[in-house]
Parts: sequence; structure tokens; C-alpha cells
Amino acid sequence: MKATALARTLAALLTGILCLAGCVSSGPAPIGAGGNGAQPAATGPGGASYVPAQPYDVTPLLHPKAKYFGATFDGVPKDLSPVARYASQVGRTPTMLEYYLGWGDELQTDQTEAVWENGQLPYIAWEPHKATLAQIADGSQDAYIVSTARTLRALNVPVAMSLAHEMNGAWYPWGTKGATAAQFVKAWRHVHDVFQDEGVSTVIWVWSPNIINPVPQVALKPYYPGDGYVDWIGVVGYYARTGAQDFQTLFGPTFRQIRTFTQRPFLLAETGAQPNPRKSAQITELLKTVATRSDVVGFIWFDLNKETDWRVDSSPETLAAFRTAARNHRYDLDFAALK
Repeated sequence: MKATALARTLAALLTGILCLAGCVSSGPAPIGAGGNGAQPAATGPGGASYVPAQPYDVTPLLHPKAKYFGATFDGVPKDLSPVARYASQVGRTPTMLEYYLGWGDELQTDQTEAVWENGQLPYIAWEPHKATLAQIADGSQDAYIVSTARTLRALNVPVAMSLAHEMNGAWYPWGTKGATAAQFVKAWRHVHDVFQDEGVSTVIWVWSPNIINPVPQVALKPYYPGDGYVDWIGVVGYYARTGAQDFQTLFGPTFRQIRTFTQRPFLLAETGAQPNPRKSAQITELLKTVATRSDVVGFIWFDLNKETDWRVDSSPETLAAFRTAARNHRYDLDFAALK
């Protein structure tokens, strides 16, 4: 098994060996790269430039004391103006930004770097609409996977990444109607292994199932690639007008099932609430629960008017509830302090 944590440790050790052997002051090439030994200057949140001595170490980002205050918006990452508007609305700047990468599409490094410079950890939901999980697993997509891995290695900023999210549902082509659990696991491990072979140590791997409430017949354990391939459990769950109306009813059954086979931290990788009489209370409870649970690293609010109005400002009352809940000091995440 090619364990994620072990890979990062080996990358750091190899970097140290290279430096002892006589690396230039600007630092060695990224692990697995064949350049001239120097890395380009990189940037941190806020745009401060520096010359990295080694690949960015994501370890401090895996379970910080403060919580990730995440969101996703229409138009990002090409247009980051929604981030500033949202921060003005809710009184807090997001520290994580989710956006989507279609399979076969080139990862835009300038946009990903801009997200990090803007103060957000990029969260990339990689969606294989143009390839089956079987094709990904059998190596026929390796040219694209390798290209993406090398792009991220050269970029040298941290990213969280999910692959084929909500795989336990039937609404995506990579879901239960189009692939088996075994095919999903094989594809996931293959992508992870290619990234590791290419020396990529800057990715936080997020295994992202949907909550089990609408698909109770689909067991999650067969879809789990293993702790050596996963850093976070990115659960997707939304409050609808009917069904689960509080945090424990919405997320509890899924959390309990997952805890039978892994202790990896949870992230609410997508969440939101339809307009309903309880939306303000749901917002208040969700933000408070995430802030107080030690096994949840944060949440990402789906702030779009898509099929229904999931946005925090769907009414003045819900926006006021969100602003109040967002003041919780547990969301005071400072990337600079994690270095």
C-alpha cells in the first residue's frame, strides 16, 4: 500500500538528503522532477512571495485547531469576486474554496494559485464525466493523470482534492448505475499512486460520499480505498424541505457507519439548506456543531441558486443567522500560523 502519510515523510527525507548532497540556495527540484534543481518562487495566502526550500508540507493543514470556513460559488475560480462579496455579507472571509474540474480539462495553475493567494485552500472536486472508472483504473487515462500530477507538483501550493464524489448515489455516471465499488476503489488507488509516483505531496485526498439517508441500501465500506489513500472524509449532505431537519438526523447515520471502518477526520464537503421555516435554525446548529466537534475539520457551504436557493441570504433572517454563527472564534483559521 502506498500510504499518503508515508509518502510525505519519504518526500521530506529525500529533500533533506538532496540538500545534504549540496542543493542550491533556492532549494531542490520538486520530488520526481528532472529540472535544474531550482524551484520558482511561490506565494502564500495574501500574496506574500517566498522561495520554497521543499514541497509544501500539508501536514499542518490536515487537522488544525481552528475550523475551515468554506464555500463554493458560481464562476469560481476564474472569477474570485464572489469571495469578497460573500465575506462582506457574512462577516468572515472563507478559508476554503471548492470548485470543479472536469475529467480531461487542464488544471489552470494561475487560477488555483490565485485562490491560495486570496486566502483560501483550493478544494478541487475532480469529476470523471469523460472517462469511466474502469478506464481510469486500467491505465488508459494515465497521460492525463500524469499531466495533472506534474502540474500540481510544479505549482507547489496545497490543494484538497476529491475524485468521483457521491459515488454511492445513482445520479452521476460514476455512481452505482455506472460502476461498482471495486472499480471505484481501483480507480482511486490508481490515481493516488500515479500522483505519488510523480512526487506529488501537496494534495489532501478527500473521499467524498453522499449521506446515506437517500441510499441506505448502499454500504460505504466497499467504496473506501483505505486510510493509506485518504486524508479526509468529505461528506455531502443538504437540508431539504422534507426529511432530516437537524444535524444529527442528516449526518449522524453516515458518520456512525463510516466510524466502523475509519477514524479519518470529517469535512462537510458540500452542504446547504433549501428555503424552509427551519433554515435559520439549521444554519445556527450546523456552524455550532462543526465548531465544537473535534472530528470535523470544517464545512463548505454550497452558496448557489441551483434548482433551489441554497444561498445563505435566501432571506434576511437566514443571512442574519449565518452572520451570527460565523462569529465563532473556532473559525479563526490562520494559514501563516500553521507553517
